[in-house]
Amino acid sequence: MSASLQEQLQNCLLLQRAAYHADPVPTLAQRRQDLLTLQRFIRDHKEALCEAISADYGHRSRHETLLAEIFPAIDGIDQVLKHLKRWMRPQRRAVDLRNFLGASNRVIPQPLGVVGVIVPWNFPVNLSLVPLTFIFAAGNRAMVKMSENSRHLAKLLIERMPAYFPPEKLQFFDESGGVGIEFSKLPFDHLLFTGSGQTGRAVMAAAAQNLCPVTLELGGKAPAVLCADFPLRLAAERIMFVKCLNAGQICTTVDHLWMPADRVEAFVGAAREIVAARYPALSSADYTAIIDERSFDRLLNALDEAQAGGARLIPLLPGPAFERATRKINPHIVLNAPAGSQLAEREIFGPILPIRTYAKLEEVVTAINAGPRPLALYPFSYDKPTVQMLLDRVMSGGVSVNDALFHVGQHDLPFGGVGESGMGHYHGREGFDTFSKLRPVFYQARFSSLKFLMPPYGKFADRVLAFLTR
Repeated sequence: MSASLQEQLQNCLLLQRAAYHADPVPTLAQRRQDLLTLQRFIRDHKEALCEAISADYGHRSRHETLLAEIFPAIDGIDQVLKHLKRWMRPQRRAVDLRNFLGASNRVIPQPLGVVGVIVPWNFPVNLSLVPLTFIFAAGNRAMVKMSENSRHLAKLLIERMPAYFPPEKLQFFDESGGVGIEFSKLPFDHLLFTGSGQTGRAVMAAAAQNLCPVTLELGGKAPAVLCADFPLRLAAERIMFVKCLNAGQICTTVDHLWMPADRVEAFVGAAREIVAARYPALSSADYTAIIDERSFDRLLNALDEAQAGGARLIPLLPGPAFERATRKINPHIVLNAPAGSQLAEREIFGPILPIRTYAKLEEVVTAINAGPRPLALYPFSYDKPTVQMLLDRVMSGGVSVNDALFHVGQHDLPFGGVGESGMGHYHGREGFDTFSKLRPVFYQARFSSLKFLMPPYGKFADRVLAFLTR
């Protein structure tokens, strides 16, 4: 990274911090205006955003961008606007009345200052503008670093966002080599990173030098568990929708599926019918490309490795297994992926669904708990005790019961990982709280009973303390 860009990063932070000190607690009206301005930007550039993302992918389904990025960002702002006044109110807290008659306690949510956001390539509008919704709602300013795989989108944001927000409020940065690590070294008041666990560790280590608090949204091998009582066709419809969405390049997609062995062939048959009906050919405009050559080769190598180890590869669309020219990979189900293979050990992040079988649910619980805690868990069962058992015994960042992915899109639910899948939350009230300092304030009364409990201590103090500690 050039010295000029490093200086630009530092100067932007100084500019935003000075603006924060000049106006540390924006009013409700100011925050509402920021949110409405952000929403107006999205609406004004809806088609341009879709086109930029598609250019970055090679091909990205316009409908997927509208469904998974544009709509959540616009609708999320509407939801925050409904609650913002209530979220900003000081919270009353109880006072120890034995000692402080007439005193009061408040928790006052106040802006942290300047928040850094490091955005991945897979949902770059959603994962930049949705966090900004909560950052602005909490009264902060923001610096946002885009991915190296989002060059067209970053160019659009860098060029057009200044007409909506001044640099002392919001500024975007492209990844031109080495920017990410320097960005994470800046002394932000909070840093949000979404991406891989490996990069997340590096970001957290850099932020630790400034004791900068971080929210890490990472990934992992999110399992779906299909129980014997759940309708197989319905499960296949729902699971294959999220597995093919964005060609499986989603941190909260179904990474792999657990199911009873005697239902596997029926599931495969249903999946073939469903996927072929949704995407008649690999060239379908509704089917998204793999983001880059490196990711494309990684996924093909993982399939080859699994097949060499004895796995059965089942492409779900007629025609070729992949098209290198368009970087599209035929959705696959993989049976009997060998232990230790990439498909078994690494987050897949592509349109490949390994199926693992079980005789008893206890086997599933033991296997999932033997690995890192996943970002999501997807139990499919209408039996409430079974679902509750899985909720109790398998920890994950979030859960969708009898579907997959949709807990992420619920505006009033917090989103975040646990353990190796991340830390901290945003979305909903928790998003506002994450980017606020929940500041405790004690207001002393005109008269304080502590005046009788100050040195020199005497018999009266002995009697009072004996009463209080009885």
